[in-house]
Amino acid sequence: MRTITPPEHTEGAVARTIEEQTAKLPSDTFLWLAGGSIITSLVLKILRKDEASIFVGQWAPTFLILGLYNKLVKLLGSD
Repeated sequence: MRTITPPEHTEGAVARTIEEQTAKLPSDTFLWLAGGSIITSLVLKILRKDEASIFVGQWAPTFLILGLYNKLVKLLGSD
């Protein structure tokens, strides 16, 4: 079996700084943010603020993806 070695690269200064700061956050922070956006979206929907509800509800997947990225960086490192 042939092993493919990924090309060598390094992260830029901005990405490295962001990763260092977000690595300090507990992983469940992003889950709480996603849950909070879902609940806020539901409340806005009940209050018949449909556009705001959709806008806030769309934050949940973003928070979950950021949490996944954060977890991968913590486990595997960035470089």
